[in-house]
Amino acid sequence: MLAATPAARPLAADLPDCERPESFAARELPSGSAPRIVLLQGSLGLVTMEPLGAFLAAMGYPARQLADPRTGVMTTDSDLDGRLLAGMLAWQTEHDGVRPMIVGHSKGGGVVIDTLRALAGLRGSDVAVVDPRTGNAEPRDRFTDPVTRRATPVTELRLPYAAAIATGRMPRILRGQFELARVLREVPDSAERFTGFTIPFDPIAGAFAGDEDPYVATGSAKVRNVVLPAATSHIGAPLTEHLARDVATRTWIERYRPGGSQPWPEGPDTTNLVLAAELWYDVKRAWCAEAQRAAQAQRGG
Repeated sequence: MLAATPAARPLAADLPDCERPESFAARELPSGSAPRIVLLQGSLGLVTMEPLGAFLAAMGYPARQLADPRTGVMTTDSDLDGRLLAGMLAWQTEHDGVRPMIVGHSKGGGVVIDTLRALAGLRGSDVAVVDPRTGNAEPRDRFTDPVTRRATPVTELRLPYAAAIATGRMPRILRGQFELARVLREVPDSAERFTGFTIPFDPIAGAFAGDEDPYVATGSAKVRNVVLPAATSHIGAPLTEHLARDVATRTWIERYRPGGSQPWPEGPDTTNLVLAAELWYDVKRAWCAEAQRAAQAQRGG
């Protein structure tokens, strides 16, 4: 995968206000600056992240940047070590010219935290660059930063956005991941923004109340905790594709802003609407910001 050519990059001044994602459509953003999004599925395998990938693609996100380079499908197995995925993200940054995002469901959310810890150097300083097309590590622990053009340690890569959906400590303990369970709610600076989604009374995640176990930043990361409706299915949370197909729910999502008060759409199936709207808001904002960052770097170069 090659980095977007300079001709494909717009000027920063031509881009919309990234802090108001509800004010612009995906078509106003350059597809060549869309970051790769790693969609990490849960462990049960009954529902992968393909429906969520299909939702994002239907909303206007470039499908090529949602597909796993190894399989070509819009979901990634969560049997990944955080150090390995961190190396893949560094490779992707170098080749795309923009920094990737990661979103994990259930067990996949645990991989998100493990990866952020690896990127922050909390799992060792010698994290190798990994080719995501093969899964093979390269004999180097530095990647070329597309902005500074300098060889940068993998452990200095900061992602624009990461999210974990319905991820609990209890399953990590049952799997013997005691250290990960201990730090599961701690978000290091390797993510600039992070959203943690919890479902009240979610027995699979071990959440027996509301948001009694919120995610917290260990430094400067901007962390938000979103408590989803109690009726949300743990297994079915990624099922969002239908929301992009219906005009009413699609319009609601496009106009959504956290903390807003727009009326709830009446009539269509609104299952997982809050999750979809929150994710689309943050993904669109990060896409815009990465396009702006790439344009500014090109102009400075």
